[in-house]
Order: sequence, then C-alpha cells, then structure tokens
Amino acid sequence: MANTITKRELVNKICAETRNNLTQNDVLDVIQRAIEMITEALGNGDRVVLRNFGTFVVKEVKAKIGRNPKDPGKDVPIPARRVVKFKVGKNLREAAARTEA
Repeated sequence: MANTITKRELVNKICAETRNNLTQNDVLDVIQRAIEMITEALGNGDRVVLRNFGTFVVKEVKAKIGRNPKDPGKDVPIPARRVVKFKVGKNLREAAARTEA
C-alpha cells in the first residue's frame, strides 16, 4: 500500500534537502502561497502548467440525468458544473509507471 505524504511532511523533506537554509515556516509559506495562486488561477478559468509535472484546467461538465442508487427507477437531474481536471506530465507519468503495484 502506498504511503500518504502530508503538506507538513513535504515541508520537512524540503527543509532537510535544503540543508536547513530555509526554515519550516518559510517553506510552508511558499507551498501555501503556491496552492493559493493555483487555486486563484483556476478560479479565474486559467490553465496552470507545471512543466514535466502536469497541467490543471477547468472544464465545464454538461447537465445530465443520473439515477438514484436507492431508487433506480427515479431520475435525478445533475446540473452543469465546472470541475478541475489534471493532465499528467511526462516525468510524473514515467515515475508512476516505475512504481510497484
């Protein structure tokens, strides 16, 4: 089973790799600001491209009719909405292909 890496663990790993030239608060601030900027850009409908990692885009999903699993005979309207999609970049795709299942 794969491990989960939290934001805090990511901060700790980056601090360790920078040989403590950056404090944990500095790294946390940079990561948090990057997340906020990505969120803001996507909220404006912009694409966010991180070369060799991937691309975040906002797509419009059309309205459709779904089914209620508790009452399959009943139609449930699902409204149109905007969703974030992620297209994997080359390096990330290759790294994921090397992992054991």
